[in-house]
Amino acid sequence: MDRPFRFAAVVREAASAGEWADKARRLEDSGFDVLLVPDHLVGPRFAPVAAMTAAACATSRLKVGTLVFANDFRHPAVLAKEAATVDLLSAGRLELGLGTGWMAADYASAGLALDPPGTRVDRLAEAIAVLKGLWGEGPFTFHGEHYRIDGLDQQPKPVQRPHPRLLLGGGGPRVLRLAAREADVINLGMRVRADGTGPDGADGGLPAFLAKIDLVRRAAADRYGAIELGTSVQQLGVRRRGEAWSAADSSRQDETPQVLLGTRRDVADKLRHWRDTHDLSYFVLHHERDLDAFIPVVEELAGR
Repeated sequence: MDRPFRFAAVVREAASAGEWADKARRLEDSGFDVLLVPDHLVGPRFAPVAAMTAAACATSRLKVGTLVFANDFRHPAVLAKEAATVDLLSAGRLELGLGTGWMAADYASAGLALDPPGTRVDRLAEAIAVLKGLWGEGPFTFHGEHYRIDGLDQQPKPVQRPHPRLLLGGGGPRVLRLAAREADVINLGMRVRADGTGPDGADGGLPAFLAKIDLVRRAAADRYGAIELGTSVQQLGVRRRGEAWSAADSSRQDETPQVLLGTRRDVADKLRHWRDTHDLSYFVLHHERDLDAFIPVVEELAGR
């Protein structure tokens, strides 16, 4: 697929409203397409809806989104209305990222039950059906195992029709198959351990990453060409002399697109390789600490 590059950055907090606005404007001026806010109950992170709205009001082109809303924290009828409102107030600049919820500390701190992964994926699938239904025209009714909606016709509707772009993220086979059916954007990552204590290290490395792309391609079938594939850049840095990246060297963890080591030219070449060879065109900078080093790459590749 000949899809242009898009870049996003995860931004978690700021010391003031002015600093938050400045961060959003810097991303916009540097060529980033989206500012993304995480959704966790623990840790120093802004609440997503307020943070997205403030970022949208401080900019004119920058899209705002989440990586990702934890489905278990909100009833989808509540999220549908909040998302539609943000899309309206931002003049159609919302990209909604949604996941099952996974971090055990969030659930324990709030007294929420961390259900098995399969249950959470089933609930996510129903939530997506509710969101898309409520964003449609007219009253919507849904009777599922986890959610029930009776003749609800929410207002406002999103500006984007039929709905804002939906990003689903994950690494497990079930959630990736769901994403292949329902998502506009898929953020490929490592599978999370069932107990919510962090990524499963056994799911890392190049073979596992390529297998996820292949799974999405097969599960999406005819709609694969309409899906934007991406991943989160977890590490950005400088290699030691003599270790410039090569597409032929795929034995190490850092040969996945989640780790970008080397010069600006090395990084840009690696991203081109993943776009041209494996269809990944949407890259999310996961840590603000790497922003200064990543901006020159974004300025070179964004939209190309």
